Amino acid sequence: MALFSRTFRSGLLVGLVAAFAVAAAAVAYDRYDTQTLKRTLRRGAVQCGVNAGLPGFSNKDASGNWSGFDVDICRAVAAAIFDDPTKVNFVPLDTNQRFKELQNRTVDILSRNSTWSMSREVDYELTFAAVSYYDGEGFMLRRSRNVDSALELGGTRICVQSDTTTQLNLADYFRANNMTYDEMKFGNVGDLLKAYESGQCDVLTTDTSQLYAYRLTLAKPDDHVILADIISKEPLAPVVRQRDDQWMLIVKWAVYAMLNAEELGVSSKNIDEALKSKKPDVMRLVGTEGSYGEALGLTNDWAARVIRHVGNYSEVYERNVGVSSKLGIPRGLNQLWNAGGIQYAPPIR
Repeated sequence: MALFSRTFRSGLLVGLVAAFAVAAAAVAYDRYDTQTLKRTLRRGAVQCGVNAGLPGFSNKDASGNWSGFDVDICRAVAAAIFDDPTKVNFVPLDTNQRFKELQNRTVDILSRNSTWSMSREVDYELTFAAVSYYDGEGFMLRRSRNVDSALELGGTRICVQSDTTTQLNLADYFRANNMTYDEMKFGNVGDLLKAYESGQCDVLTTDTSQLYAYRLTLAKPDDHVILADIISKEPLAPVVRQRDDQWMLIVKWAVYAMLNAEELGVSSKNIDEALKSKKPDVMRLVGTEGSYGEALGLTNDWAARVIRHVGNYSEVYERNVGVSSKLGIPRGLNQLWNAGGIQYAPPIR
């Protein structure tokens, strides 16, 4: 009898401990899973971390208005949630601050020309939601040097920003090609550009998208050329904190909605007609069929809101960085998969 009693008490204790663990996990999951969306709704705006000044991607004008490709990613999230793309507070962050400030909940999203890498997700406990821009490291130099290939850069002085993937890629490329170079590293972009323009170095290296932006800031942009060579993979993506699956899905699908819209021919100019469409793919996109928005904790017209207020992917790309913009960057890899590029969004279904 005593043995049975001890066994019963032991089993009961184990059961209570297990039940407590399950309950604690459920509370923790609930706390993390909907925390960012709830806080954003209470605040009435999305907190978005951006580059302090990168033409075409995130830039503030004299009146304090932000514009750019990365800025529009955050406006798309605000449009999906609030039906209002202006409900965003933009927080400028430098390279060293960006991931820490996201960790510290200063911002809800980091949309700041940041390369998706394994170490960044693991070390900072972050998640890159979806590739918004496929980039790669390149080189800019004076046109007068008459250099056509990066393989001709051996023995040159190269300006690079320290503590970045750019610096590591540069070392790998020159080592792989048995070339030498003089590295001139700088902690911030301002010093980097001053050194290049003053002639302290022969070449400037960073992501190609940034080279196009930086060239605009030089005294004589046309005197500088960006080589065709790309030496690394730099998938740029908006970043969120881990353990908040709902928020990650909202950010991810805001990007994918714009890509799917372009593929389906839906834009800010014809969204009203798209709402009347009887094509199944279009109906699921704009929310007239299914309850995909509700599954995200949003309204079913969430994607229609994004497209109406911000546009499809092509509209966002072309007005900010495309060939008709000041930067003039060809779509290249960022063309849709069915147009010669690698941009590809899973279907909404």
